[in-house]
Amino acid sequence: MAGMGTLRVGIVVPNPPFTGMPGGLDVDLANAIADALGDRAEFVDYRTVDEVLEALGSGDVDCAAGGLTATDGPVAFAPPYLIAGQALAVDAENHPNVHSVDELDGLTVAVQRGSAAERFAAQLKGPVKRCDRLDIDGCDAIVALAPVLTEYAKGRSDVDVVQKGLSVEHIALAVAGHDQQMLSRITVAQAELEEAGTLQQIRRRWLGNPYADQSLAVH
Repeated sequence: MAGMGTLRVGIVVPNPPFTGMPGGLDVDLANAIADALGDRAEFVDYRTVDEVLEALGSGDVDCAAGGLTATDGPVAFAPPYLIAGQALAVDAENHPNVHSVDELDGLTVAVQRGSAAERFAAQLKGPVKRCDRLDIDGCDAIVALAPVLTEYAKGRSDVDVVQKGLSVEHIALAVAGHDQQMLSRITVAQAELEEAGTLQQIRRRWLGNPYADQSLAVH
């Protein structure tokens, strides 16, 4: 639990648009939740999902963020503040005719280690390269959450996002599985932020639209 008015937030950095831009959607969200709780957010950076969830389990942080998807494990998740899907981006220069995961036969796909994309990519044909930091270098394609790939591809003529909606992922803040009090506090604070319109403003700032369900966004 948070003590002395400090909410210790473990974040996966960098993972734009959620973290590392500097700032990001999850940084704004955590600051808003801490403020609603009467606390101050103190951020602790981790390189991977596994590292931040381990810190959560050991009590080094009170909650975790950074584009985390609500999956089974030794942690608990607050209600999702964002619903998005896995997406596919390709090396546009070398594979201009690849437009879907059905055309990846024999091609190497990059995914972030420990992410929901890693589990999704396990179903695909061809080799998978697991990276701590998402990068298409040395690979033919990338599978990652659509907001992450959209941000990654900005300003890059060599990367095209060609397919979205490959899955439905609930993106949420995580707390230790045993810490039901912290889960309840964050859940209530997040609901209040949604009701007040604060969450819509945060999503619009970082994603260009206010929708919790990104399938409603105009592409």
